[in-house]
Amino acid sequence: MLEKYTQEINIQIDSYLKTLPDSGIYLPFKYIMNLGGKRFRPSLLLLATELFNGSTKEAINPAIGIEVFHNFSLVHDDIMDGAPLRRGKSPVHLKWDLNMGILSGDVMFAQANSLIADCYPHHLKQVVRLYNKTAVEVCEGQDLDMEFETRENVSIENYIKMIRLKTAVLVACALKIGAIIGDADSNDAALMYDFGINLGIAFQIHDDILDLYGDQKVFGKQIGGDIIEGKHSVLLITAKAQANKEQLANITELLNNLDLSNEEKVKQVSNIYNQLNVKSLSSILQNDYYNKALNAIQGLSISTKNKNILFSFAENLMKREV
Repeated sequence: MLEKYTQEINIQIDSYLKTLPDSGIYLPFKYIMNLGGKRFRPSLLLLATELFNGSTKEAINPAIGIEVFHNFSLVHDDIMDGAPLRRGKSPVHLKWDLNMGILSGDVMFAQANSLIADCYPHHLKQVVRLYNKTAVEVCEGQDLDMEFETRENVSIENYIKMIRLKTAVLVACALKIGAIIGDADSNDAALMYDFGINLGIAFQIHDDILDLYGDQKVFGKQIGGDIIEGKHSVLLITAKAQANKEQLANITELLNNLDLSNEEKVKQVSNIYNQLNVKSLSSILQNDYYNKALNAIQGLSISTKNKNILFSFAENLMKREV
């Protein structure tokens, strides 16, 4: 669906990385960028630009900037989460060290700002304002995510707010920047943003489901990592809401049990999840936001052909296993 944009993004990212030094803080910068990833955020920016007949030449550097910002957030998130894997490889803070992880992330953030601002002057104010708002929101989302680690009770509403900020706003930002560069009217730009928000929420719920029910060889991250971390994923929050007193006490005891191996902890907690039909209930929530994303597409004043491109992308994203 996004192959032609992804190929172009990869080519342009390779060219961009060659302009950076091959030493110091730029080594982890290049490492995390070269680990791959789906590149769907920058690809969506290019797609949105073309849907509104804009210039992909203008859009390419802001698109790279979105991907650099996304990878910056991964470097710092991995540090805060103590993640053992990133895309099946060592995260930056383990391959190098903590200080290098922080510093390389900082320079990635600065470089992302420069790339985002490299658009035509008449688009600059809108694009930079939206990007800066998004960057702040992503940090707020990570703050909420960390806050949840010390809270006993997190509601589904709290969770949706967190993933909206931490994940969905960057997807929405990419789509709206593309629409702005394509000179879409304000209503269409807002609908593209709404599409991105709702698809981004559905995407993160799906990611939480894959964390436990995905194939590690395909998924690229530790299976059951959210259980091991005691993270308030959609699965855990749903389980707590559905559990009786005995099941709730068992979940709490298992998550706090330091004597259990990680494998046994994941096994026993997932058994309770299965009793409570957690996977199915989480999938229903995912589909609610997926359908909201599809409704936003319907309102766009673009051709049916172009709407179908967005429909196909959304459908393929929800079928992903990585």
